[in-house]
Amino acid sequence: MLDDKNSFNYDNRNLSDVFKELQEIRNNPQAQAAYAKQTKKAKKHMPKTKVTRVKNNSNVFASNFRTKDRTSSNKSNDLKLSHILTGCGILVVSMALFFPKNLAFTESYASTETSQEVEAYELNRHRLNMQSIVSENAGMDRVKEQATEERDVEFETTYNDNPSLPKGEEVTEQEGVLGKDQVTVVKTYENGEFVEETILARTNLVQPTPKIISLGTSEFLAKHKVHIGDTMYLVSDDKLKSEANDTSSDVADVKASIDVKLLELPSEEWAKVSFDGVEGYIKTSNLTSATTTPNIVEKNRIQRILLKVNIGMELNKTSGLTLNDYKKIFTGLPNDKNKIFENNYQVFYNMEKKYNINGIFLASIAIHESAWGTSNIANDKNNLFGYGAYDESPYESSQDFTSYADGIETVAKSLVKYYLNPAGTKIYDGETAEGWYYNGPTVEGVNTRYASDSSWHEKVYSYMEMLYNRLNS
Repeated sequence: MLDDKNSFNYDNRNLSDVFKELQEIRNNPQAQAAYAKQTKKAKKHMPKTKVTRVKNNSNVFASNFRTKDRTSSNKSNDLKLSHILTGCGILVVSMALFFPKNLAFTESYASTETSQEVEAYELNRHRLNMQSIVSENAGMDRVKEQATEERDVEFETTYNDNPSLPKGEEVTEQEGVLGKDQVTVVKTYENGEFVEETILARTNLVQPTPKIISLGTSEFLAKHKVHIGDTMYLVSDDKLKSEANDTSSDVADVKASIDVKLLELPSEEWAKVSFDGVEGYIKTSNLTSATTTPNIVEKNRIQRILLKVNIGMELNKTSGLTLNDYKKIFTGLPNDKNKIFENNYQVFYNMEKKYNINGIFLASIAIHESAWGTSNIANDKNNLFGYGAYDESPYESSQDFTSYADGIETVAKSLVKYYLNPAGTKIYDGETAEGWYYNGPTVEGVNTRYASDSSWHEKVYSYMEMLYNRLNS
């Protein structure tokens, strides 16, 4: 404040005091004149101050206070902080003297005539670039809309290890089903194009059903490319066990190459199988597949035929052998010196197909009755069976045939009509069986009325076994 002698006390005043004095000066013309005189006098005692105006929102007060001699730190003209503050206050008061009298002090910040001073008080460190904002939004058609809609909810996929599937194979146990959510959203569009959305609320309507996939882990099944329920084959003769261990009891004997049905795989070491309706366990190391062992299927076919070979087998049925099987059986027989049977293997095959009689049984009778085609009746009359002969005069009573084939067919028809089928059975060419000597369709049943030798059926069957076993040679 001004004292009675119109002088300023720089050391004891603060900036607040300066502003109060300013108000008194503005309301008192005499005080203004006194203040001007005192200001001029005070300036003589102040150090020179350079005020720099910095553009672009930087600080407008960049004072550079310099002392005439900085190397003399103990001199009395060193500037104190109080002097700086007092000088700033004086400068502000001086500026106020030039403001229009009809404006309040707070309004002077908006004056265009005092832009330099306004910038000193309006320091804007985060100035907005209005031109950029306007440019970015000019011509922008931005629309927001609220909508409530149902949306699909994706289902999860679960994988479960399955030791009953080949390793790496996948089987879908349960299909996944999408769920439903009701969603309230605010969608934003710019120039007709969707930009973004904000979800306000979500309500679940239907829970999704997960998709369940079984993932195979069995290396055994993968190796042989089989599945549970498929056919597998034995590598060698073995026994089915009642349980999956070596010490359990035997259930059945199974021959090599025989097929079994794979039922379960309790472990990679043991498999549960079914052999002709008998269930049991066998080691997986003794099983193979058609993929792993391609020729096992043909071997299995032969083994299945051989399994049916027994002395009580029915002979009024075909053997199941192919023409190639017959050729294999009858070619190179050691005792067939005159190659009679080798040269007529197809005749025996044809008789089987034509008259529904086991051709191996027919050939075995011929071998037994003709001593491998070496008897006089066989050589002289083409009669391999001694057909028509009686014990009293076998050679004379036996029938002559024009060829071995003719004699083979005659005997085949006779066996079918009188020995192998009961009376009334439909047989070849629309005829029916007479059944005069029928005692069952087995080799023993034929023996009853065909030969007086009671062991005849055993001798004939031994030839049958020999011929059948040539399939494995």
